[in-house]
Amino acid sequence: MLKYLVQGFFLGLVYLAPIGMQNMYVINTAVIKNRMRSYQVALIVVFFDIALSLACFFGMGALMEKSKAIKTATLLIGCVAVIYIGIQLLIKSPNTQTDVDVDKSLKEVILTCFMVTWVNPQAIVDGSLFLGGFRASLPQGASSFFIIGVCVASFCWFTGISTIVSTFKQSFNKRVLRVINIVCGFVIVYYGLKLGYSFLLSI
Repeated sequence: MLKYLVQGFFLGLVYLAPIGMQNMYVINTAVIKNRMRSYQVALIVVFFDIALSLACFFGMGALMEKSKAIKTATLLIGCVAVIYIGIQLLIKSPNTQTDVDVDKSLKEVILTCFMVTWVNPQAIVDGSLFLGGFRASLPQGASSFFIIGVCVASFCWFTGISTIVSTFKQSFNKRVLRVINIVCGFVIVYYGLKLGYSFLLSI
């Protein structure tokens, strides 16, 4: 089962790495604020991100366990959606011009972290297809190990980028973000093809 824990961890990393509102908020805070505040923001984002991942994984997973038609459809739609996400990462430059207000009280920070994670229909749809689709492809008994790996990846990713950006503020630029997106794009396309293979096996 260690294999599924590791798979969940690496899949979690490539799922989180594409530059979006969560990452930009953590990055901008690390650039502008002190390390203590950047870690506060990173841990709050981790909490909401893990909550969303669990909801997507188990919510879609429960539906798919009850219906083979839903499982097959999710694998197909997930395959197309994941490959599309990967291709978009390969062809688009990251947006580093997002205006994120980091001068907030702790209550406002919590609300902002909630907003950039949960009040985002695209994140919910992508998470449901991405994580729900992979649950459909896992053998029985592997789901718990897989999602633990995803949760550990969330903690490592957000605290990691907070540490790295705080330490190397002057070097963290658009070119670095572009390299991250390209690497993640290829990995995500690969996982999308794996979902497509699982779809073919399920029909």
